[in-house]
Amino acid sequence: MTDISVVATFTPKQGQESAVEGILRGMIGPTRKEPGCLRYELYASADPEPQFVLIEAYAGQPALEAHRATDHYKSYRGRIGEALKEPIKVVVLNTIDAGN
Repeated sequence: MTDISVVATFTPKQGQESAVEGILRGMIGPTRKEPGCLRYELYASADPEPQFVLIEAYAGQPALEAHRATDHYKSYRGRIGEALKEPIKVVVLNTIDAGN
């Protein structure tokens, strides 16, 4: 089975930076406890425009699908959109060589 990685980028509306960060921070604990979660890390952009980036890894497509079916995922997706300047940019990647 091939691990699946996800890179998700969030650009908050002006004045919504703290709200977006709070919602994303709320996902860290529950997601890391999921059996198929291999990595779940939150970063803030060093650029002047505020952005947040999630770098995630799952033990295959079924683990990613299980993540997206959780209550905490559905809740975050339902709350974060109104605080964003643009839609979430999501890239799903198949691992070729992660250097493990």
